[in-house]
Amino acid sequence: MSQNLVIRTASQPGTAPLSVIYAHERVAPMGAGAAIWKATGLDWQSVAETAGFKGRQGQVLDLLAPNGVTASRLLVLGAGKLGETAPLNAWTDRGGSLLGKLAPLRATDIAVILDGPDATPIAIAELAAGLRLRHYRFDKYKSARPDDASGTMTITLVVPDPAATDAAIADRGATVAGTLLARDLINEPANTLGPVEFAARAAELATLGVDVEILEPEQLAALGMNSLLCVAQGSARPARLVVMQWRGGNPASAPLAFVGKGVVFDTGGISIKPAASMEDMKGDMGGAAAVTGLLLALATRKAPVNAVGIIGLVENMPSANAVRPGDIVTAMSGTTIEVINTDAEGRLVLADALWYTQDRFKPRFMINLATLTGAVIVALGHDHGGLFCNDDALSAQLLGAGLAANEKLWRLPLGPAYDKIIESKFADIRNSAGRPGGAILAAQFLQRFVNGVPWAHLDIAGMAFGTAANEINTSWASGYGVALLDRLVRDHYQN
Repeated sequence: MSQNLVIRTASQPGTAPLSVIYAHERVAPMGAGAAIWKATGLDWQSVAETAGFKGRQGQVLDLLAPNGVTASRLLVLGAGKLGETAPLNAWTDRGGSLLGKLAPLRATDIAVILDGPDATPIAIAELAAGLRLRHYRFDKYKSARPDDASGTMTITLVVPDPAATDAAIADRGATVAGTLLARDLINEPANTLGPVEFAARAAELATLGVDVEILEPEQLAALGMNSLLCVAQGSARPARLVVMQWRGGNPASAPLAFVGKGVVFDTGGISIKPAASMEDMKGDMGGAAAVTGLLLALATRKAPVNAVGIIGLVENMPSANAVRPGDIVTAMSGTTIEVINTDAEGRLVLADALWYTQDRFKPRFMINLATLTGAVIVALGHDHGGLFCNDDALSAQLLGAGLAANEKLWRLPLGPAYDKIIESKFADIRNSAGRPGGAILAAQFLQRFVNGVPWAHLDIAGMAFGTAANEINTSWASGYGVALLDRLVRDHYQN
């Protein structure tokens, strides 16, 4: 089991047994770090050359029991080139890297000296975010072992302005909390997180001031949501549509709308998937998890904006009641859909969720997130989410927010030629039309249900889970999308 983590700030290092200072490339430690190093009585040039320490990001110089220093252990970490202003997301990575070096040491009391010219409260808040994101573990189902770390790791960030830094950490921490909620939801096994249980988790946001409604199958049927309901009809676990509203802006302002695919487990239905890696399909609700995490973040930091989060929660199972290939259903919009492949179920859920959102809320824009296609992984791998958008301004904002939050997107096309491909012989459209351009055809299908509202579809199948470990995440689930959309809101839509 992992240690608990406490992060606090102070203006003086105190007497922590482990101290951390930073040094730039080919430059001795400066500021308070210089005084600490001087107290060791060691020659910086000689020690750095002997250890091969050049001050590059990720490098560490570890001194045990240094003379003249209160701490019994001193870590010197590389800070990169002096004078180069690192982007904020580099500070996030720096925090993750720091936690990665501290965790194996099982230290319980650490002081980190952060007084360089670029160590602003906002930058330090990013470092604190990286610490928390890297510290995350989903180990609630693991039995404790004798060699597990225990207790609490307290990290004191020694900064010039603790009050301003605390405020920045709290603000950034709201987004971190949303990301960690998304990770928890995605990592949770499907036997403990069905549609009903997921809806109950979303309902907990009411304690933060989010208005939460949970629509059950009878209400969904009365609304004509046959596209969403057909996905759930093979499962013994009933569907839910959850509506989360955060009202932090002008009451007269149209809300921003975020819509998430929430397939809590996807067998593929009658078009059943191969057995290999099907266990990963507990993560097919990554879009809904990100939307729920985003609403948590907005409410926690009291964002001055109106936002609505809609998540369609279903389980896609094969049974005597399951929807069949060749069935035709009528969506809430009145569009008839021929179900060609029951494993192309996410777009069926989103079709009704999108139409409901634009019809009820008349939003300023709609952004949907979904682990929708394997095709987007073929196209983009695990480095970018797929972006499809009918509005160039919204697309540019999302691309910029993705770079700032280090949750990158790449825009892919939409167009009439693709729209023609999804037409059906027996209904208005079909939900699957072959492998070529699969991610684009799925987006083209969704566009039929946005009714001209500015809209973006984020296909996050390659980003929500199963990505390679990095500086700020060693978990299977990433929580991708929360930081991206929170950054979009902060930069363009508050006030």
